[in-house]
Amino acid sequence: MNKKILILIGFVFLKFILQYVLLSPEYDLQRDEYLHLDQAHHLAWGYLSVPPLTSWVSYLIFLLGNSVFWIKFFPALFGALTLLIVWKTIELLKGNLYALILGATCIVFSSLLRINMLYQPNSFDVLSWTAFYYIVIQYVKTKNPKWFYIGFIVFALGFLNKYNIVFLLIGLLPALLLSGERKMLANKQLYFAMLLGLLLILPNLLWQYNNQFPIVHHMKELAETQLVNVDRIGFLKEQLLFFIGSFLVILSSLYALLFYQPFSKYKFFFSSIIFTLIVFIYFKAKAYYAIGLYPIYIAFGSVFLADLLKTGWKKYIQPVFILIPLLFFIPMYNLAFPNKSPEYIVQHPEKYKKLGMLRWEDGKDHDLPQDFADMLGWKELTRKTDSVYALFPKSENTLVLCDNYGQAGAINYYTKKGIKAVSFNADYVNWFNLNVYYKNLIRVKEFEENSTEFAETSPFFQAGQITGEITNKYAREYKTTIFVFKNAKININKKLEQEINEEKNYAQ
Repeated sequence: MNKKILILIGFVFLKFILQYVLLSPEYDLQRDEYLHLDQAHHLAWGYLSVPPLTSWVSYLIFLLGNSVFWIKFFPALFGALTLLIVWKTIELLKGNLYALILGATCIVFSSLLRINMLYQPNSFDVLSWTAFYYIVIQYVKTKNPKWFYIGFIVFALGFLNKYNIVFLLIGLLPALLLSGERKMLANKQLYFAMLLGLLLILPNLLWQYNNQFPIVHHMKELAETQLVNVDRIGFLKEQLLFFIGSFLVILSSLYALLFYQPFSKYKFFFSSIIFTLIVFIYFKAKAYYAIGLYPIYIAFGSVFLADLLKTGWKKYIQPVFILIPLLFFIPMYNLAFPNKSPEYIVQHPEKYKKLGMLRWEDGKDHDLPQDFADMLGWKELTRKTDSVYALFPKSENTLVLCDNYGQAGAINYYTKKGIKAVSFNADYVNWFNLNVYYKNLIRVKEFEENSTEFAETSPFFQAGQITGEITNKYAREYKTTIFVFKNAKININKKLEQEINEEKNYAQ
């Protein structure tokens, strides 16, 4: 085993170790993770929230035991594979050992540590962007049409993971048209490969069609509730923060793509990143949507800097570019990860606020970063729901109805009583079991100052009461309340079916 392989294994091992140690055990899983894990029990070619690939990974996690170890393993694995592809890209571009070490350091000590911390589609999204760009470089270098087919298989997997990868093609296509490499667009093998990719994603497109394209409703809702709060200048500022320790490397890559002769064939990558960022800015996308852009540019920059600094006095500057990501990681370690207690963050908010980390999707500042607040209170909610659920005989079907997918998913993940909680929110609207008669209702309700839950629901039952609430004041779900309604007076399934249909009609 040669030195390069040993160093690569060392970086991969470090990547996995960091992903586990940067998360304090006092935090639960994040709300999105619960929804994705629940999809393993409802396999389909599409969901209201995400394409199907995440559900396939969730099913594998379920088969492996559904433990937190495996939940965190897969995003870490996708991050490690991203590192591997950057390494292979540097080798493809004839980078030396220094270039490999520099590129690996920039990838490991970056915002990818934060992305790969959570079980969400974002980790595979970054991996698929990086892999597709690598395949484009392979084709430009070898002109072997097999890379067309590999490329569109990767694109299809990326599409089945997150539709965000479409922006890659939107930015890449005009860049190719303006470059000498546009002749690849005349190769008929490219269109056969595109057809293969289309066939792979066709089941999901048919699912979207058969369900009246819920992605359109999802994007409209996202634009109205979240993207409306996106600041375009803020978007650009956050791009700098994602790979702040690698900024000079990425900047060097842009210079090299224009003026470094060995990269002359890849000059279109310069305009590609510009076009892609313009499209993201135009649509007021969330800043992290663009993270998949940068790993491949780290590869270009690493190779260029290794060549630039390989002789004379310049070689003494080499360690500086490796130290910069490490030095920037120190404040990142103290701020970007849930490795500090909520109490510590509340007592030391200045740096978090300065970096905009306390600003949530509602455009307002809160006590904790939103992801951190979304990782608190779930075990408490499940414990209290379980204790109430256990009071009802199994012969009396009891429905656990939640306000949002985080509540339902968390209860289903942590429950010791076999609860199958549902909600009118997100994919849960399709997962109700209306083939049983529900006698009792446990209603998990987000906190409201003047709740009308009793007035609205009590007429359907003989008795109702509040049995508990989330008491963790740092949780986003703080004061979420558990209502219990006993002995239904009528068949509430008809009411549930009506609500489900109304929600689906709204989504359409």
